Amino acid sequence: MFNFLLIDPQTMAIFAETFEIIMILCFGFSWPISIIKTLKAKTAAGKSPLFIILIITGYIFGIASKIISDNIGIAFIFYCINLCTTSFDLALQLYYRKKDALKNKGNNI
Repeated sequence: MFNFLLIDPQTMAIFAETFEIIMILCFGFSWPISIIKTLKAKTAAGKSPLFIILIITGYIFGIASKIISDNIGIAFIFYCINLCTTSFDLALQLYYRKKDALKNKGNNI
């Protein structure tokens, strides 16, 4: 596709892997921020578990893609790290959602 650049396939593969790692890192930096905000706020208000489940599903498919293509490298490691942090964020959301529901139930009495 980019043959006009006159770059050999091995170099293109390195570029592709590098760009993928940068993309994963950009996403990866957002999850710790989300986790910290949830821990400070002690509420799940305004957060969507469905959104996080979709992101987790994407990471699972990214990991599966790396395994199937036998391309387990740095990007694979970052997919796994992001899967863990997003899963933790989901667990926090579900925990605080339950606490929020109990608190709201108590306020409505």
